Amino acid sequence: MTAPILVWLRHELRLGDNPALSAAVATGRPVLPVFVLDDTADTGGGVAWWLHHSLAVLSRGISERGGSLLLRRGDPLAVIPALIAETGASGLYWSRSYDPHLRAQDQALAEPLRRSGVELRRANDASLLFEPEEIRNKEGRPYQVFSQFWRACLAAEPPRPPYPAPETIRSPAIMPATDQLASWNLLPHSPDWAGGLRERWHVGEDAAWQQLGRFLQAGISRYHDHRDRPDIHGTSALSPHLRFGEISPHQIWHAVASVGTGRGPETYLKEVGWREFSHHLLAQHPDLRTVALRPAFAQFPWQPDRLALRAWQRGRTGYPLVDAGMRQLWHTGWMHNRVRMVAASFLVKHLLQPWQDGEAWFWDCLVDADAASNPASWQWVAGCGADAAPYFRIFNPILQGQKFDPRGDYIRRWVPELSHRPTSDIHTPAHDIPGYPAPIVDHDAARQRALAAFAEIKAGPLSEQD
Repeated sequence: MTAPILVWLRHELRLGDNPALSAAVATGRPVLPVFVLDDTADTGGGVAWWLHHSLAVLSRGISERGGSLLLRRGDPLAVIPALIAETGASGLYWSRSYDPHLRAQDQALAEPLRRSGVELRRANDASLLFEPEEIRNKEGRPYQVFSQFWRACLAAEPPRPPYPAPETIRSPAIMPATDQLASWNLLPHSPDWAGGLRERWHVGEDAAWQQLGRFLQAGISRYHDHRDRPDIHGTSALSPHLRFGEISPHQIWHAVASVGTGRGPETYLKEVGWREFSHHLLAQHPDLRTVALRPAFAQFPWQPDRLALRAWQRGRTGYPLVDAGMRQLWHTGWMHNRVRMVAASFLVKHLLQPWQDGEAWFWDCLVDADAASNPASWQWVAGCGADAAPYFRIFNPILQGQKFDPRGDYIRRWVPELSHRPTSDIHTPAHDIPGYPAPIVDHDAARQRALAAFAEIKAGPLSEQD
């Protein structure tokens, strides 16, 4: 009997453009794709919901090609060696990762398996356009400013063409026992809070391609104009598909290139570049989720307040745009990016709550939360990250709403208490609306308090309100 190759899937839940899977199939040997539910990982509720459905779709796709997806639960450092012994696998193929938790697993597994004679093949990370070591400045160091980073990316060799999905996957003659996906209890029960997620999202590789097709046909040409408007469908909505590797940035890059150039495609690829920048930062700073990149912020005078944090989490701050975003997050597991910035700024600067508390809430709620983009974005808003917005840049949620939700449609959708309020007043906090809270802070006073807090750690010029 021919010994199989294990293909360890982690953040690439797709068949197309999967270098590790393609390399294993190309050997002609039996291939056993395996996903290990890592009990040592910190997994948010939104991510767990998506993972269940993504694995179900992937399993069907593998079965249609003659293979089987093996599911196991536990610590991969124990599960993977035990599975190799159980199946007699001669090789382990998997993709590189720059998530610090996964990198630690790679380092712990590789040498013992190599000594035992297992063929190890770790493919380049197909979740990125470029490996971090490929994009460096003239001194050979990583970039800390996005504009410089992105120019270097555009000047590099174009991302490689995507690998085609295998037509067939040869299974071992004897299949080991697999866990039942339902037994993992990834879906919420008592209460079932996922109704909005089911309503909003279609999950899986085919769904990702369908969404990309709709965006390329109807959205990308005006992306540069519409991307900041939460009241219209102006974004690609591909972030959770990218998060789970149901589509790769290589596939997106070449699909966008096929529609031609222009401000829309260029602006969209630049947003893909921000995701890339975040992952390259994570490769340099494995503690990105907890430690500010700017050391001065270790002394920042935060004012932790559980009641203020809870009001923000529930979308009951009294600021309509902030509350709309937080309610959209809870209902759908996603929030428009412009509103993410405003809501995050409100928590950190109006309420002086630690950015790590906001990152943790997004981590639990978002279906697209990953270890790079989520903390890098929070650090950007807080002013403590790489190429960050200055701390003294304080979003005015009233002006932001008036500018980017001019008719109030987004607010009316997510804050029904305000649905009958006239457009001229819908963005302004009020004290007399039944069922809706009065503002928990005064904007001008909160702004001055934030500037005073910033001055304690670093003096700097002030900016106008945004």
